[in-house]
Amino acid sequence: MKTLLLSADETEKAARIILDGGIVAMPTETVYGLAADALNGKAVAKIFEAKGRPMDNPLIVHISDISQIKPLVREFPEKARLLAEKFWPGPLTIILPKSDMIPDEVSAGLDTVAVRFPSHPVAQALISVSCPLAAPSANLSGSPSPTSAQHVIRDMDGRIDAIIDGGSCDIGVESTVITLAEDVPRILRPGGVTAEEIYAVIGEIEIDRAVTEPLAEGQKVSSPGMKYKHYAPKARVILLEGGREKFAEYIRLNSDDKTGVLCYNEEKDIFSCICIPIGYENDFRSYARKMFSALREADDKGCRIVYAHCPSKEGMGLAVYNRMIRASGFRVIRL
Repeated sequence: MKTLLLSADETEKAARIILDGGIVAMPTETVYGLAADALNGKAVAKIFEAKGRPMDNPLIVHISDISQIKPLVREFPEKARLLAEKFWPGPLTIILPKSDMIPDEVSAGLDTVAVRFPSHPVAQALISVSCPLAAPSANLSGSPSPTSAQHVIRDMDGRIDAIIDGGSCDIGVESTVITLAEDVPRILRPGGVTAEEIYAVIGEIEIDRAVTEPLAEGQKVSSPGMKYKHYAPKARVILLEGGREKFAEYIRLNSDDKTGVLCYNEEKDIFSCICIPIGYENDFRSYARKMFSALREADDKGCRIVYAHCPSKEGMGLAVYNRMIRASGFRVIRL
């Protein structure tokens, strides 16, 4: 298969590919997504094949107007309306009981569907001239998510019909996923909308244990990003929990010329190994924006091991922690 590289103003050409049952990688404000017609089960199945993604991992349906959600779900409760009015378009995915329109390929056989309204103008334009789009991250399953068209080309060239180059993604991590299909709203994956921001709108929420811990034995995957190891480069990632001095000392004693470190900008001159800056300390939005490209850079530079600070679990830090703990396969050294 020859993969076309399209510019941001070629959404109509991309829409024709999608309406013919093809797959197009599109930019969103979070990461690049691998888009197919969400109402065409055969087209959606091609996404799983292209990514090498397990079929038990549900997808998110992307819309370009709040009104488009109602045919996709059996109910649209008040809390969903409040969240949509506050955070859409934007990096929030809402899970609700699905309607009969949603193919099993999208929901992985679950009785629910995950829906979001992206804010990226190219994604909105593509959906508007095509249809609701099922779109997981446009990378090989388990590898770092793509935040540029170049990342998508590396993973997906020859596997999909086209890639729309819309520049770099602004947020850099996938959307927050919250389920409203239960008595108490529950965050299944943290992202660009924080738990604190959601609480301010709808009150009581829970955070699923699988956000910070491995998925329980036999537990079904009810949201993307819940698998044990995910977002991982080829290099072995290890998180270090402790202050800067202990962090630097541990790396000094345990590094060689194939060791990489995701360091804060303030630290970039104190390491003799391969240093990849990811933003200023406690600026977790900057960390999120650079994290996946930094993990890919570590592979490009031939790192065998990558050390990184263990992030905070507060605010946007929870989204960074969730991605990094899975990228590391839950390997944390407490200093």
